[in-house]
Amino acid sequence: MNGFGVVVLVTLLVTFLLKAVADLLNLRVSCGDLPAEFEGVYDPEDYRKSQEYLRVTTRFSMAAASFDLLLLLVFWFSGGFDFLDRFLRESGLGDIVTGVLYIAALMALHYVVALPFTLYRTFVIEERFGFNRTTPVVFAGDIFKSLLLAAIIGVPAIALLLAFFTFAGAAAWLWAWGAFVLFSVVLQYVAPSLIMPIFNRFEPLGDGPLKRAILGYAAKTGFPLSGIFVIDGSRRSSKANAFFTGFGRRKRIALFDTLIANHTVDELVAVLAHETGHFRKRHVVINMVIGMLNLGIMFYLLSIFMNNRELFDAFFMTDLSVYGSFVFFMLLYTPAEFLLSILLQGLSRRHEYEADAYAVATVDRKEALADALKKLSRSNLSNLTPHPLYVYLNYSHPPVLDRIRRIRQLAAAEISTVTYRIP
Repeated sequence: MNGFGVVVLVTLLVTFLLKAVADLLNLRVSCGDLPAEFEGVYDPEDYRKSQEYLRVTTRFSMAAASFDLLLLLVFWFSGGFDFLDRFLRESGLGDIVTGVLYIAALMALHYVVALPFTLYRTFVIEERFGFNRTTPVVFAGDIFKSLLLAAIIGVPAIALLLAFFTFAGAAAWLWAWGAFVLFSVVLQYVAPSLIMPIFNRFEPLGDGPLKRAILGYAAKTGFPLSGIFVIDGSRRSSKANAFFTGFGRRKRIALFDTLIANHTVDELVAVLAHETGHFRKRHVVINMVIGMLNLGIMFYLLSIFMNNRELFDAFFMTDLSVYGSFVFFMLLYTPAEFLLSILLQGLSRRHEYEADAYAVATVDRKEALADALKKLSRSNLSNLTPHPLYVYLNYSHPPVLDRIRRIRQLAAAEISTVTYRIP
């Protein structure tokens, strides 16, 4: 154990303990009465159910995280990284192929160990609270499709990354950065039409009041839509969602069938307006640019730590390798990644407020988004009173009560402005 190993170990333990404290604090503050804002939306039984759902899922997540950390530490300190490396080197397949197999084996090991937890959460916890609609056939099909995509997309991407850092010399990080930025942009374009339909059916929204209202809103705000689709989210869960995909003139909206079933036309248009706000405020572009910059910094630092003997010694490795450098650098990069995630989630919460404000300013019924958020919280058994530390560490969206209160204020200001202008 050297300085690099100490940094990784301390980071893993501190991060785990910090998240555990946040989880426990979050459970402690969730035991209060139903907030007044949700009276008439939640009945007492539903609210108790949401609190129980939070307790069960939190304890389960803590158990899963504990096991995950324990497994990593046992694998690390028992020499598992070196054993796997020496085993694969005996095949004599060359550095690139061996590297792909090494990384794939580590990912497969983690996936196999996590699979029982995923099964329990899906078929026991989610089933108990009425969310799960995934059948064993669908679950197995999703695994197969994910593995197939990993083989088609992931394996060539890893091989390309290893090739850059093996043969491109000092400029390897620049080549890798450029290639992966291009790859991510292309993936954003092809995912809506080629990848997403592998897992879900996307049916065009039929003619009716909802389609007319959405098209009317898009026309009023000058927002181009190439299509409005209904996604069969109910095939896996009763939880609801909506999202935009695509760029430029290829923007399309996908509404979960569970969302359509539980909301009015005004509420659905408000949800659409919120998502439109993300595009209008350039949030999607901002997040992509930040992600690309982070990737470039990460590749540059990786080039500095490439084949660092002390880094390999920290993980008890016998031989140096490009693929080993990649794996161990990612563990060393954990502190920066953790801090960055906190900053990005803070930025994301700010973006959500801005998108809410855009929705309030552009829809006819100003409080429709607040009503939609209430229904979504009830149907998804959301935690209405999260602890500030938990929000700080984990939430990409502001707490729903904060959003609703701000929407109320904005709606009142909009109505007052309109009233003032009327002669």
